[in-house]
Amino acid sequence: MAARWPIEGMTMRYLILAALASVATPAGAATYELKATPQTVAWGHYDATDKPVLTIRSGDTVVIHTLLTNSPAGLEKAGVAPAQIEPALRAVYDGVPASARGPGGHILTGPIAITDAEPGDMLEVRIRKVDLAIPYAYNAFRYGAGFLTDDFPYARMKIVPLDSKRMVGLFAPGVEVPLAPFFGSMGVAPPPSFGRYDSAPPTINGGNMDDKALVAGTTLFLPVYAPGALFQVGDGHAAQGNGEVDITALETSLTGTFEFVLHKKAAIAYPRAETPKAYIAMGFDDDLSHATRKALRNMIDFLVAEKGMTRDDAYMLISVAGDVEITELVDRNKGVHVVLPKAVFTKR
Repeated sequence: MAARWPIEGMTMRYLILAALASVATPAGAATYELKATPQTVAWGHYDATDKPVLTIRSGDTVVIHTLLTNSPAGLEKAGVAPAQIEPALRAVYDGVPASARGPGGHILTGPIAITDAEPGDMLEVRIRKVDLAIPYAYNAFRYGAGFLTDDFPYARMKIVPLDSKRMVGLFAPGVEVPLAPFFGSMGVAPPPSFGRYDSAPPTINGGNMDDKALVAGTTLFLPVYAPGALFQVGDGHAAQGNGEVDITALETSLTGTFEFVLHKKAAIAYPRAETPKAYIAMGFDDDLSHATRKALRNMIDFLVAEKGMTRDDAYMLISVAGDVEITELVDRNKGVHVVLPKAVFTKR
């Protein structure tokens, strides 16, 4: 078990019925399936006023289908055969009105409400499984985005076949990229005062964190800012390097299996995560130095609250045993995470 971090009418029902299925488990929890349809996605935003497309209870599991962030026309222009374009992607592009899109570009499945979740609680998201949904990914850059945009004042897209048996991306002749699929964007609704928040820059609600450590077997902890929490997920990556320097990873569609656990009155200030071997504390800011300070303070707060350390010792321990890593540099708010190995603690 993961360690505890401090933690509508009939018409709509009919429209989303095909996207949902539930099966009770012996323990009383339920497992649902949520497909990506025009009625079950949030295009380009997180918003506390969005209506949930699924409501579950703490302890339930949801198998969530997601779509890559590109258009059928864009993929075909880059060389993807029309027959390989997901019907769900075409349906979403045809079925989501312009008024429901933006300000960002990510197609996020959700939101999912967790019964009884309220501001001041914490949502634990156990990432049980992440599966490739299609046999290809893309990487692309364009002028005006990416960390070296002035060096590359044009646009290019590369389609990368994915070998799911060997779990490699066939990047180029003689070049294979090991696959480690994860969701670039996982988050809850931000505070209502944020309004319709752009899906691109990560912030206190999580969102487009692009943290390649968030693979299957990792647990994510998110602060709750709105009733129901309103979890959303998307921006699937088959692989990514820290920094995501050209603005994209190996972008693809993924299916994820998530277990949700609600912790009442266990507020945290910033997203955190836990892998089988390490604790991770995150920080986001347009200024990389400020993002680093936020991540460090996040880890110090955890060590004081959960490990009983003084702030002095926590600061020192991070310096001698922790790693400060750049998650991503290209989403306006830069991402930094501090990784501390569990092995340094001889008493669990």
